[in-house]
Amino acid sequence: MQPPTTSSSVYVSISSSISDSGKKDEMSKVKIISTSHVKPGKMIGRKECQLVTFDLPYLAFHYNQKLLFYKCGEFEEKVEKLKDGLRVVLEEFYQLAGKLGKDEDGVFRVEYDDDMDGVEVVEATAMEIGIEELAAEDGTASFKDLIPYNGVLNLEGLNRPLLCVQVTKLKDGVAMGCAFNHAILDGTSTWHFMSSWAQICSGSNSVSVSPFLERTKVRNTRVKLDLSLPPNPVNGDANQGPQLREKLFRFSEAAIDKIKSKVNSTPPSDSSKPFSTFQSLAYHVWHHVTLARELKPQDYTVFTLFADCRKRVDPPMPESYFGNLIHAIFTVTAAGLLSANPPQFGASLVQKAIEAHNAKAIEERNKEWEAAPKIFEYKDAGVNCVAVGSSPRFKVYDVDFGWGKPEGVRSGSNNRFDGMVYLYQGKSGGRSIDVEIALEAGALEKLEKDKEFVLEV
Repeated sequence: MQPPTTSSSVYVSISSSISDSGKKDEMSKVKIISTSHVKPGKMIGRKECQLVTFDLPYLAFHYNQKLLFYKCGEFEEKVEKLKDGLRVVLEEFYQLAGKLGKDEDGVFRVEYDDDMDGVEVVEATAMEIGIEELAAEDGTASFKDLIPYNGVLNLEGLNRPLLCVQVTKLKDGVAMGCAFNHAILDGTSTWHFMSSWAQICSGSNSVSVSPFLERTKVRNTRVKLDLSLPPNPVNGDANQGPQLREKLFRFSEAAIDKIKSKVNSTPPSDSSKPFSTFQSLAYHVWHHVTLARELKPQDYTVFTLFADCRKRVDPPMPESYFGNLIHAIFTVTAAGLLSANPPQFGASLVQKAIEAHNAKAIEERNKEWEAAPKIFEYKDAGVNCVAVGSSPRFKVYDVDFGWGKPEGVRSGSNNRFDGMVYLYQGKSGGRSIDVEIALEAGALEKLEKDKEFVLEV
C-alpha cells in the first residue's frame, strides 16, 4: 500500500441562508411514524473502497437531497414494495448501505459490512399537503420536512447512513425524499441508482446495468485529509448572509428552441461548433441573472458548471462508474461585457471552458489539488456566480416504481447558495427543461418580472 501523498487539516463549517418562511407551519404538517433500516438482501461481507480525488472535495458539502412525488394510494403497500426493491438493488449498490471510514493512514474510504445498519427509511404522514401544492413553482419551504438530513454534512457519514429515504403519505399521493451522501456519488450515479431501484420495484429480477464500483481505476492517488466537524456546526442559519428565495422556471420546447436559435443567430467568430442547448440556456440564465442583480459594469461575474468527466478522462470510464466523476469548470467576465455584447460572446465563454476541460486539463487539475488539497465550499464557486448542477439529460421522469411517473422532481434545501441553479428534464417531455434557481430575494423578484428571461411562448 503506497503512503498518502499529502495531507490537509481543516475544520468543516458551511452555513446556508435559504428562507425558512413558513417552515414552522409546515413542520406541524409532517408527522414521523417510524424509522427503520434496510440492508442488502444477501450477505456481501466486508468491502472497502478508497475515496479518490474526484470524491474528496465534496466532504464538506451537505447531503444531496432529491424529492419525487407521485399520485397514488395504498401507502403501506407502496412502502413495503419500496423496501423489498431496496433490498434487491442494494445487493449491487451496497456502498450506499455502508458508512464513511478511514484506513490506517487516515485516507477516507467507503466501507460496507453485513453488520452495518444499512439505508435509513423514514415513514411519515402529511395529510394536509397535496400534490398540487408541491408542484407549485416557488421554493422549498413547503417541502423541506419531506426530505431528511437537512443541514447534515457529508462528513457525518462517518457516523450515520450514506442514504436516507423518507416516504411520506400525502393527501392525494406519496412523496419520496432522498438524501444521498455527496462524497460517494454524483448526479449520474444518483439517477442510475434511482432508475435501477424503480426497475426492480416494477418487476425486473435484477439491475439492468450494474454499477462500476472500482473508483481507483480512474485515480489511485492516496490523499490524507485531517477533517473534523467544527465544535459548534452552523447549519441553516438564515442570518449568515443575504435572504435567498427559490423558484422553478419551466421552459417549454418552444422557449428552449427560441433561446437556442437566438444564441446561434450569429455563428461563433472562430468558426467553432454551433452552441448546444445547454450552452445556449447557460448563457440565457447567466445573462438575465446578472441583469437582475444590477451589477456595475466593472463587476466580475463567474459562471460555474459541474461537468461529467466519465468520457473526458483517459482512459474513459463507463457511464455506470459509481462515485463522483465531476469537475467544477469556471469562466469569468465583467458584467458590462456580458450585457453589452451579443449572446454569442457569453455562450462562447461557456463553450470554450467546456471544450478546454479535456483529459490533460483534468490530469493537471487533479495533480494540483493533490499537491494542496482544498475542500470545496460554496464561496469557492466565484464572485456574483451562477453555478449549474444536475442535468436535463437525467431521465428523472422515468423513475417509475410501478405506480406511474412522478408528478414532479425537485432538489431539497441543502447545498443552496446565491446563484445555485439545478436543471431538470421538463415534465412536459421532449426538449423542455425545468430551471430551479436560488437567488437573493430582490434579484429573484426582478428575474420573475423579466419577460425576456421567462419567455412565455
